[in-house]
Amino acid sequence: MAIGIVIAVIVVFGLMFMSSYNNFVSSEENVNQSYAQIENQLQRRLDLIPNLVNTVKGYAAHEKDVITSISDARARLAGAKTPGEEATANAELSGALSRLLVVVENYPDLKANQQFAQLMDELAGTENRISVARKDYNDQVAVFNKKVKQFPGAIIARIAGFNEKEYFKADPKAQEVPQVDFGGNG
Repeated sequence: MAIGIVIAVIVVFGLMFMSSYNNFVSSEENVNQSYAQIENQLQRRLDLIPNLVNTVKGYAAHEKDVITSISDARARLAGAKTPGEEATANAELSGALSRLLVVVENYPDLKANQQFAQLMDELAGTENRISVARKDYNDQVAVFNKKVKQFPGAIIARIAGFNEKEYFKADPKAQEVPQVDFGGNG
């Protein structure tokens, strides 16, 4: 009788462990899938940028600093390995693209160029998709991290080797208010 109770308890705990383990695996896959969507949208953005830069080069060949900063930031984003590195490189690329938009203001013919306008529309759409993908990823990370931290999941996570996931955070520089200089006009 005692052996039967011990076996029943072991079976119940075994089933609970398997269920929790499978729940962690499912949640971790949701995090990975969400992260893949961020990478997919960042890749789309990286693919659009050379066309945009080449269009601008035709009009603003002497704006090499801006074009170089975009190329460098793009390379850093392409080489990023972690969500933190990607977030920092993404913020750097966004800053470089913002500087490009300021340069574009000096070239009315470029602003009127249909190819440039189409590329800018595609880039804006991609930026929106990146924002949504980042939110979805962070939502999945929050669900997973709660499971890893809460009891009894914390015990099972520790035993099975599940660790907290890193959020895709904005670069701290994004909190700074941009300085606008209209060149002393007025």
